[in-house]
Amino acid sequence: MKTKILWLMPMLIAVYIISGCSPKAKYDRMLKHELASGVRCDSLFMGLYLGMPEKSFYTQCWALNMKGIIRQGTRNMTVEYKINKELKASATMDFYPEFINGKIYEMPVRLFYNGWAPWNKSLSSDSLQLDVLKWYEQQYGTGFIEVKSPKRGSAFVKVTGNRQISIFKQDDVHVWAVFTDMLVKKEIRDTSSTVGNIQKDISKRIQK
Repeated sequence: MKTKILWLMPMLIAVYIISGCSPKAKYDRMLKHELASGVRCDSLFMGLYLGMPEKSFYTQCWALNMKGIIRQGTRNMTVEYKINKELKASATMDFYPEFINGKIYEMPVRLFYNGWAPWNKSLSSDSLQLDVLKWYEQQYGTGFIEVKSPKRGSAFVKVTGNRQISIFKQDDVHVWAVFTDMLVKKEIRDTSSTVGNIQKDISKRIQK
């Protein structure tokens, strides 16, 4: 997961938001209101949460692996979960968090339908994105904002307290759902940390 594409993930949503004045204003109001509420909403899935210590993350994953719920993912660099009931068809979910100061601040999740084929449009990322949106509305509540980009299509964003969820397509197969602690993200953005500088640099390159 420590690849260039994952560094791009947190930035893609900014591209979507910038592309439209009205969605941007709505998003800005939502983000400001939620951060000002003082509410913390850290829950992710499978007992994982934003702010979770790195050691606790590995302990929880080990316990889930022992129960046969998850296993090692691509090149043993991610955690893999087989989705059998939550979506309309069997799918795979790969995830691995980003840590700041030894705690989870962001969780990029990549999903794809196992039966995808170029001729099977019902299992393409267009369909999967909407299916994930419906699933997440059941899990995390309604209120996702749709933001459209001429180049990247639609993305869906929801902020609850400090937790932001962004759902967008990578290509014809894959969909990303990124959970971000916006309070920590703000701290990164407001400092000259290495992570913050890398993100700013990639953001500029994407917008060119």
